[in-house]
Amino acid sequence: MDFGIIMIAEWISAISGPLMRLLEACVSAGELTGRDTAKREPSRFFKVIRMSTKRLYLVMLVLVIGCQSRIIGSVGQNSPALPANANGAPAEAKPDEQLEINRNALLKGPSEEIRIKAATVMLFGENPLARKFLLDALKQTENSAARMAVCKALIQARSSKESVKNKEDFIQPLLGIFATEIAAEAQLAAEATLIFEYEKIGESLEKVVTDGSKPVKTRLNAIHALKLRPDMMATIRLIKLVDDPEKQVAAEAEKALHSLGIPVGTDAEMRRQNIYELERKGRDEFLREWLIRQEAQMREMQSESKSWQDRYLSALDKMYNGISDDAARGQFLDKYLRDTEAAVRLWALEKVRQWRVAPGTSKLPPKLEPILVNLISDQDTAVRLKTAKLLSLMGELNSAQRLLAQLETEQNDQVKTELFVALGGACYYAFLPDSPVKIPNETRTQTLEWAVKYLSGQEPKGAQTGAEVMKKLLEQDGLEPEEVDRHLGLLAERYNREKNKPNGALRGELLSAMAGLCAQGSACKAKAAKLFKPLFEAALRDEADFVREAAVAGLIHIDKTNALKILRNDFVNDPSSKVREKLIDLAGKIGGREDLTWLVEKIGSNSESKLAWQAMLKIFDSSDVGVLDNWTDKFTSQSSKTKLSDEQKIAFLEMADGKAVSENKSKMLKNVRERLAELYYKIGQYERAADYSGRLYEAAPTTKEKEAILPDLLDAYLRWPNAELAAKLVQNRLLAEDLDPNDVVVRSIDNYLSKPPAGADPNAVLQAVITKIKATRNRPKWAEQKKRWADRLGKAKGSDKPKEGGN
Repeated sequence: MDFGIIMIAEWISAISGPLMRLLEACVSAGELTGRDTAKREPSRFFKVIRMSTKRLYLVMLVLVIGCQSRIIGSVGQNSPALPANANGAPAEAKPDEQLEINRNALLKGPSEEIRIKAATVMLFGENPLARKFLLDALKQTENSAARMAVCKALIQARSSKESVKNKEDFIQPLLGIFATEIAAEAQLAAEATLIFEYEKIGESLEKVVTDGSKPVKTRLNAIHALKLRPDMMATIRLIKLVDDPEKQVAAEAEKALHSLGIPVGTDAEMRRQNIYELERKGRDEFLREWLIRQEAQMREMQSESKSWQDRYLSALDKMYNGISDDAARGQFLDKYLRDTEAAVRLWALEKVRQWRVAPGTSKLPPKLEPILVNLISDQDTAVRLKTAKLLSLMGELNSAQRLLAQLETEQNDQVKTELFVALGGACYYAFLPDSPVKIPNETRTQTLEWAVKYLSGQEPKGAQTGAEVMKKLLEQDGLEPEEVDRHLGLLAERYNREKNKPNGALRGELLSAMAGLCAQGSACKAKAAKLFKPLFEAALRDEADFVREAAVAGLIHIDKTNALKILRNDFVNDPSSKVREKLIDLAGKIGGREDLTWLVEKIGSNSESKLAWQAMLKIFDSSDVGVLDNWTDKFTSQSSKTKLSDEQKIAFLEMADGKAVSENKSKMLKNVRERLAELYYKIGQYERAADYSGRLYEAAPTTKEKEAILPDLLDAYLRWPNAELAAKLVQNRLLAEDLDPNDVVVRSIDNYLSKPPAGADPNAVLQAVITKIKATRNRPKWAEQKKRWADRLGKAKGSDKPKEGGN
């Protein structure tokens, strides 16, 4: 036999098993039709199920027929018509070479898939000998593999579009298998009998199950066949068997009824009543209730299965989390990425994703890369979807070719879209200048064609995805100019198709992609700017916030200065916070003194306050000293209406101080430092207040001016507190003159003692200051003042002592 045919046959069989199991579950649970339909017309109900399953199996059958033509050849093409004898009757059929090959494959095939496929080909063959070979195989008790292959072929035929001719030929051979001692054979034979309507096989099946002369094992296997039947008469027979003289048969029938959710009854009379109730309800009601019970059982089984699955995955979590070595973790994931269960593969993929996105972690082991790429074509839809999403984060993998191949054959729309996104990322990475991954230019061209398909489609999400991928590939160098022009034009065309539609989401997404192509670094920046600029300007009038936001981004990418000139006129108070923020950010980067007026109005009044202030500081930093001098009074005068905080005023004044020093603006410097000293004093930063008061004191040209500054400076030293500097200041004053109670220094100290800062001990500060003062001349007034302060200190200490009799 041709090896290619064998491989195709094995592949078909591999996919047919899961498909058949899925269809069986759907039929059992009644998921392919509604309950009302079952209630109205039960026979038609099951025909609908069969027709649905047959349609689902069509693709597989086509492949089977294709293989059949290679394996045995069609009777009409490769075998001459059977000659008639002299009486006009057909001549005896003779096996041809291909039929013998199929027979040998059935009886001696190296794998189950080959045996099943050979049986399937002969089942639908026209040569009568093919049917004889199958019936003989069912009777061969010494060849269990062949018997089971024929049973499975019959089971699969239930979902085939082509019906089995004269299938009643198989009734007795299948019932004969019930005598086997091999449980798997009996179970498959019971399942194969479902190919017959109960009206066709019911009588024969009941004869086997009620025949007391037959071995108990045979009757038990027949009970299993009855249990599989969604038929009222089969259920009635099971109820009657509960009273069978053979205890094993009775027990098995009762067990079967329990599994179906059918009440058994405690005695024969109650069972007769149950049978009567079933007959009274009729087949329609029976089928409806049967489906409900099957659905409930399926939900229960699914719940139990999910519970065990969760426990297993939780155990895997614990084992994985206990591994600290990267190599060992990679080896662990390598094993479970290859697991036969889709749920386990999904678990392993999630661990790979977490590893990939976690900050500060090492790179994935290289040995995982080919496994991940192979999972793109996994048989499970959820695994393919998860893999595609993961690969969209891992453009560095050399996966573009496999992604493109799977994209061409993928049937699930959601998976297809994620594959396309991942393909776009893989191509983008491969065409980076320093990328180690190299793929053919043709792959990028094909990806762009997929982007065109998505972009031009009716589905908004697909069009958005197409635009995003197209942007990624167009912003890189290496495409022919005409290719670039064509795809830029397609973007503009798709946007224009959306202009009059009420939902602006897709317009915004398209404009966003177009804006990205106008950004710095885009290989087609100049062409994109020329084509898209009019669209951006027109979009500023769009009612959708997202559209205006994208338009603003595009104009900024094209020409920042021109964009600011346009936007500052009408968009300072745009309804979109993002538009306002973009405008404020732009003003901070390239704005001038004309932008300070509208920026200051945002200070302290809305969510852009902080951003606006940062923009103003940037403008001030790049402005000349005259601008800062002008704004000093606007910010700090008592009549100022600005809502700057004290900290913001200080930040501005510090900047103004630096510019005034560099420009030698003494008048401005004095004004700025006075306000800085006041503000620092106000917020309790007395060291900084003392610093600026000290600078003012040193810079004061006259004694009178120094004397005006002295009280504030001394007060700041005391509140700091810095006893040494305060003492030095007083001592210098004493060198000049004696200090009476009206002296500014004495009044400053008295003021401090009257209103000390919270938490300070003013007496201790005063004592520390006086202790450090060494008067070199006779100063009676000062001595008298010290005595008054000493008395005050003594009284303060006395007031701290507890009174007699106090608690």
